[in-house]
Amino acid sequence: MEPVQHAAGGPPDVVVLVGDDHPRGMAEAEGLARIRYVRETELAGALPGADAVFVWDFLSDALAGAWPSGDAPGWVHIASAGVDRLLFPALVEGDTIVTNSRGVFDEPIAEYVLGLVLAFAKDLPATLRLQAERRWRHRETERVTGARALVVGTGPIGRAIGRRLTAAGLAVTGAGRTARRADPDLGTVLPMERLDEALAEADYVVLAAPLTPRTRGMIDAAALDRMRPSARLINVGRGALVAEPDLVKALRDGRIAGAALDVFEDEPLPPSSPLWEMPNVVVSPHMSGDVVGWRDELVRLFTDNLGRYTSGRPLRNIVDKRLGYVGSNQRGEP
Repeated sequence: MEPVQHAAGGPPDVVVLVGDDHPRGMAEAEGLARIRYVRETELAGALPGADAVFVWDFLSDALAGAWPSGDAPGWVHIASAGVDRLLFPALVEGDTIVTNSRGVFDEPIAEYVLGLVLAFAKDLPATLRLQAERRWRHRETERVTGARALVVGTGPIGRAIGRRLTAAGLAVTGAGRTARRADPDLGTVLPMERLDEALAEADYVVLAAPLTPRTRGMIDAAALDRMRPSARLINVGRGALVAEPDLVKALRDGRIAGAALDVFEDEPLPPSSPLWEMPNVVVSPHMSGDVVGWRDELVRLFTDNLGRYTSGRPLRNIVDKRLGYVGSNQRGEP
């Protein structure tokens, strides 16, 4: 890869898009570049002539509307693994390099998914409801050993999930862009063209795929109909992977046994959503990867990439803008 070039004549000019909070621990980055912290309303005026953008407010869609028609930044880094909010036509078609925060969230999300699987198998939501009602009701629960899990998405998050579930005794299969056998983390990986077949065999379907035109709405009424009535759906990828009205109907009709949803197409999830009150649904507010210290890790990754940028070294986590995720030869690990 050719070294990234920034404007000559001084340190690079970096715009940081912030929301309600500012990134902490930016002293090292501020020593490498001229850092400007802006909110959505200030973004359009800040971008022309800037060398780079750090999208700290990764839930913001403002970059697309503020993107300049000329003199655009040459590098955009986002404080998330998903980059779907960045892949608007002007950025995809231009020369701007996009990097993400791949690697920060893998293990925390995998731990979260394992917790959800155990919660479903051991009926913990019902236990907590009954405790709140002071009701003593004995039940039998399920084993996780030998249960079958399908992990949709074979990136680093999907792989970390596969390792955790395998360690807990589940039989794991993957579904991804490229089929392969004897994968060290996911066992057999089926191509997405065989997703229907894989759905029919799984006790737990875990969505960890990036949001792309190909994956948007992939879990719709037809896909839900192929799942086992005893199966549970866990989504830690992107909300738009699931056709939410179809999922609500499938849950109401008992076509699947339950769902755990950490992401939604409309966030925050509106109070009017029926998902809030469904006893077989776990709703969490997009927090599966957010562990103590996660913001510090995001800043460290950006600062490392900024150091690479200023010295002309290859950046870490370069996104293939056509695919919507980091290519296997663009990770840039040290």
